[in-house]
Amino acid sequence: MATTKLKERIKKDQFEAFAWQEGHLVCGIDEVGRGCLAGPVVTAAAIIMPNKKNPIIKDSKLLSQEELQKAYKWLTKNAFYSFSVVNHRDIDSQNIYQATLKAMKRSLMQLFGQIHQLPSSVLIDAMPLSLTDTPYNEINVYHFPFGEKRSSSIAAASIIAKVRRDEIMRRLSTSFPHYSFSRHKGYGTKVHQEAIRAHGHSIIHRLRFISNKEFSKELTDAGEQQTICGNY
Repeated sequence: MATTKLKERIKKDQFEAFAWQEGHLVCGIDEVGRGCLAGPVVTAAAIIMPNKKNPIIKDSKLLSQEELQKAYKWLTKNAFYSFSVVNHRDIDSQNIYQATLKAMKRSLMQLFGQIHQLPSSVLIDAMPLSLTDTPYNEINVYHFPFGEKRSSSIAAASIIAKVRRDEIMRRLSTSFPHYSFSRHKGYGTKVHQEAIRAHGHSIIHRLRFISNKEFSKELTDAGEQQTICGNY
Protein backbone atom coordinates (compact mmCIF):
# COMPACT_ATOMS: atom_id res chain seq x y z
CA MET A 1 0.00 0.00 0.00
CA ALA A 2 1.22 3.47 -0.82
CA THR A 3 1.88 5.67 2.17
CA THR A 4 -0.88 8.05 3.22
CA LYS A 5 -0.19 11.56 4.42
CA LEU A 6 -2.45 12.54 7.30
CA LYS A 7 -3.32 16.21 7.23
CA GLU A 8 -5.78 16.32 10.11
CA ARG A 9 -4.51 16.73 13.63
CA ILE A 10 -3.48 13.42 15.19
CA LYS A 11 -4.37 12.87 18.83
CA LYS A 12 -1.53 11.53 20.97
CA ASP A 13 -1.32 7.75 20.56
CA GLN A 14 -4.67 7.42 18.82
CA PHE A 15 -3.29 4.71 16.54
CA GLU A 16 -1.80 2.81 19.45
CA ALA A 17 -4.97 3.01 21.56
CA PHE A 18 -7.20 1.65 18.81
CA ALA A 19 -4.77 -1.07 17.72
CA TRP A 20 -4.05 -2.32 21.24
CA GLN A 21 -7.77 -2.48 21.97
CA GLU A 22 -8.13 -4.85 19.00
CA GLY A 23 -5.04 -6.89 19.87
CA HIS A 24 -2.99 -5.40 17.03
CA LEU A 25 0.48 -3.87 16.90
CA VAL A 26 1.73 -0.49 15.70
CA CYS A 27 5.21 0.18 14.32
CA GLY A 28 6.89 3.58 14.43
CA ILE A 29 9.83 4.69 12.29
CA ASP A 30 12.12 7.70 12.73
CA GLU A 31 15.59 8.94 11.82
CA VAL A 32 18.44 10.73 13.52
CA GLY A 33 21.28 12.60 11.84
CA ARG A 34 19.59 13.76 8.66
CA GLY A 35 20.84 17.32 9.04
CA CYS A 36 24.41 16.53 10.09
CA LEU A 37 27.55 17.61 8.27
CA ALA A 38 29.33 14.37 9.15
CA GLY A 39 28.65 10.77 10.03
CA PRO A 40 25.78 8.45 9.17
CA VAL A 41 22.03 8.66 9.24
CA VAL A 42 20.57 6.14 11.66
CA THR A 43 16.96 5.02 11.45
CA ALA A 44 14.97 2.74 13.73
CA ALA A 45 11.69 0.86 13.60
CA ALA A 46 10.02 0.10 16.92
CA ILE A 47 6.93 -1.78 18.11
CA ILE A 48 5.97 -1.18 21.72
CA MET A 49 4.29 -4.20 23.30
CA PRO A 50 0.53 -3.66 23.61
CA ASN A 51 -0.61 -1.58 26.56
CA LYS A 52 2.94 -0.94 27.74
CA LYS A 53 3.24 2.73 28.61
CA ASN A 54 5.90 4.94 30.10
CA PRO A 55 5.75 8.77 30.22
CA ILE A 56 9.48 8.95 29.50
CA ILE A 57 8.87 7.66 25.96
CA LYS A 58 8.61 10.92 24.08
CA ASP A 59 10.40 12.97 21.46
CA SER A 60 14.12 12.31 21.96
CA LYS A 61 14.84 16.02 21.50
CA LEU A 62 13.10 16.63 24.82
CA LEU A 63 15.15 14.13 26.81
CA SER A 64 18.33 14.70 28.76
CA GLN A 65 21.14 12.17 28.36
CA GLU A 66 20.11 10.47 31.60
CA GLU A 67 16.46 10.31 30.53
CA LEU A 68 17.47 9.05 27.13
CA GLN A 69 19.38 6.13 28.62
CA LYS A 70 16.50 5.28 30.95
CA ALA A 71 14.04 5.37 28.05
CA TYR A 72 16.30 3.20 25.92
CA LYS A 73 16.71 0.65 28.70
CA TRP A 74 12.94 0.48 29.14
CA LEU A 75 12.44 -0.04 25.40
CA THR A 76 14.92 -2.91 25.28
CA LYS A 77 12.57 -4.77 27.65
CA ASN A 78 9.20 -3.58 26.35
CA ALA A 79 9.55 -3.22 22.59
CA PHE A 80 10.67 -5.01 19.47
CA TYR A 81 13.04 -2.88 17.42
CA SER A 82 15.65 -2.75 14.71
CA PHE A 83 17.94 -0.03 13.45
CA SER A 84 19.85 0.70 10.25
CA VAL A 85 22.86 2.84 9.38
CA VAL A 86 23.54 4.61 6.08
CA ASN A 87 27.04 6.03 5.90
CA HIS A 88 28.28 9.34 4.55
CA ARG A 89 29.35 7.81 1.24
CA ASP A 90 25.84 6.62 0.46
CA ILE A 91 24.46 10.00 1.54
CA ASP A 92 26.79 11.73 -0.91
CA SER A 93 26.03 9.34 -3.77
CA GLN A 94 22.25 9.07 -3.30
CA ASN A 95 21.34 12.36 -1.55
CA ILE A 96 20.09 12.61 2.00
CA TYR A 97 16.41 12.09 1.21
CA GLN A 98 16.88 8.82 -0.66
CA ALA A 99 19.49 7.60 1.81
CA THR A 100 17.08 8.18 4.70
CA LEU A 101 14.24 6.33 2.98
CA LYS A 102 16.62 3.47 2.21
CA ALA A 103 17.63 3.20 5.87
CA MET A 104 14.02 3.40 7.05
CA LYS A 105 12.94 0.57 4.79
CA ARG A 106 15.92 -1.54 5.84
CA SER A 107 15.07 -1.03 9.53
CA LEU A 108 11.49 -2.07 8.91
CA MET A 109 12.37 -5.16 6.88
CA GLN A 110 14.83 -6.26 9.56
CA LEU A 111 12.20 -5.85 12.26
CA PHE A 112 9.54 -7.74 10.30
CA GLY A 113 11.99 -10.62 9.97
CA GLN A 114 12.21 -10.89 13.77
CA ILE A 115 8.55 -10.86 14.82
CA HIS A 116 5.69 -13.34 14.58
CA GLN A 117 2.85 -10.82 14.34
CA LEU A 118 2.93 -8.00 11.81
CA PRO A 119 1.62 -4.57 12.80
CA SER A 120 -1.71 -3.31 11.54
CA SER A 121 -0.13 0.04 10.71
CA VAL A 122 3.24 1.69 10.25
CA LEU A 123 3.67 5.31 11.36
CA ILE A 124 6.48 7.48 10.05
CA ASP A 125 7.64 10.91 11.08
CA ALA A 126 7.05 13.10 8.02
CA MET A 127 8.63 10.94 5.31
CA PRO A 128 6.48 9.04 2.75
CA LEU A 129 7.93 5.55 2.92
CA SER A 130 6.17 3.14 0.53
CA LEU A 131 5.97 -0.63 0.91
CA THR A 132 4.49 -1.30 -2.53
CA ASP A 133 7.66 -3.07 -3.68
CA THR A 134 7.80 -5.36 -0.62
CA PRO A 135 5.87 -8.45 0.52
CA TYR A 136 4.17 -6.21 3.10
CA ASN A 137 2.27 -3.92 0.74
CA GLU A 138 -1.09 -4.60 2.43
CA ILE A 139 -0.03 -2.94 5.69
CA ASN A 140 -1.40 0.57 6.23
CA VAL A 141 1.40 3.17 6.20
CA TYR A 142 0.87 6.74 7.44
CA HIS A 143 3.20 9.69 7.65
CA PHE A 144 2.61 12.99 9.38
CA PRO A 145 4.65 15.86 10.86
CA PHE A 146 5.71 16.06 14.50
CA GLY A 147 5.36 12.29 14.69
CA GLU A 148 7.50 11.94 17.84
CA LYS A 149 5.02 14.13 19.72
CA ARG A 150 1.91 12.36 18.40
CA SER A 151 2.93 8.72 18.58
CA SER A 152 4.81 6.84 21.29
CA SER A 153 5.81 4.30 18.63
CA ILE A 154 7.58 6.96 16.58
CA ALA A 155 9.07 8.45 19.76
CA ALA A 156 10.42 5.01 20.65
CA ALA A 157 12.07 4.76 17.23
CA SER A 158 13.60 8.21 17.64
CA ILE A 159 15.07 7.25 21.02
CA ILE A 160 16.60 4.04 19.70
CA ALA A 161 18.03 5.75 16.62
CA LYS A 162 19.50 8.56 18.69
CA VAL A 163 21.17 6.31 21.26
CA ARG A 164 22.69 4.19 18.51
CA ARG A 165 23.91 7.17 16.50
CA ASP A 166 25.34 8.91 19.54
CA GLU A 167 27.37 5.77 20.27
CA ILE A 168 28.74 5.80 16.72
CA MET A 169 29.69 9.47 16.89
CA ARG A 170 31.42 9.06 20.26
CA ARG A 171 33.56 6.27 18.81
CA LEU A 172 34.34 8.37 15.74
CA SER A 173 35.35 11.26 17.98
CA THR A 174 38.35 9.28 19.23
CA SER A 175 39.51 8.74 15.64
CA PHE A 176 38.91 12.36 14.59
CA PRO A 177 39.67 14.39 17.74
CA HIS A 178 39.93 17.75 15.91
CA TYR A 179 36.18 17.88 15.27
CA SER A 180 34.65 17.26 18.75
CA PHE A 181 32.08 14.82 17.36
CA SER A 182 31.23 13.57 20.84
CA ARG A 183 30.04 17.09 21.67
CA HIS A 184 27.85 17.98 18.69
CA LYS A 185 27.39 14.56 17.00
CA GLY A 186 28.22 15.97 13.58
CA TYR A 187 25.71 18.81 13.42
CA GLY A 188 26.67 22.21 12.09
CA THR A 189 27.41 23.93 15.36
CA LYS A 190 29.79 26.87 15.56
CA VAL A 191 32.50 24.63 17.06
CA HIS A 192 32.11 22.11 14.25
CA GLN A 193 32.18 24.71 11.49
CA GLU A 194 35.30 26.33 12.95
CA ALA A 195 36.99 22.92 13.07
CA ILE A 196 36.22 22.33 9.39
CA ARG A 197 37.64 25.74 8.48
CA ALA A 198 40.77 25.04 10.50
CA HIS A 199 41.41 21.41 9.51
CA GLY A 200 39.40 20.84 6.36
CA HIS A 201 36.91 18.01 6.10
CA SER A 202 37.57 14.47 7.31
CA ILE A 203 36.79 11.25 5.46
CA ILE A 204 33.46 10.95 7.27
CA HIS A 205 32.14 14.39 6.33
CA ARG A 206 29.32 14.64 3.82
CA LEU A 207 30.76 16.46 0.85
CA ARG A 208 27.31 17.37 -0.46
CA PHE A 209 26.73 19.28 2.78
CA ILE A 210 30.03 21.11 3.08
CA SER A 211 30.85 21.85 -0.57
CA ASN A 212 29.82 25.45 0.09
CA LYS A 213 32.43 26.65 2.57
CA GLU A 214 30.35 29.67 3.55
CA PHE A 215 28.24 28.12 6.29
CA SER A 216 24.97 29.88 6.96
CA LYS A 217 24.05 31.50 10.28
CA GLU A 218 20.77 29.54 10.19
CA LEU A 219 22.69 26.25 10.11
CA THR A 220 24.87 27.31 13.02
CA ASP A 221 21.90 28.38 15.13
CA ALA A 222 20.02 25.15 14.41
CA GLY A 223 23.02 23.03 15.31
CA GLU A 224 23.62 24.87 18.57
CA GLN A 225 19.97 24.51 19.55
CA GLN A 226 20.01 20.75 18.92
CA THR A 227 23.16 20.43 21.02
CA ILE A 228 21.60 22.39 23.86
CA CYS A 229 18.52 20.12 23.75
CA GLY A 230 20.72 17.06 23.94
CA ASN A 231 19.57 15.74 20.57
CA TYR A 232 21.68 14.27 17.77
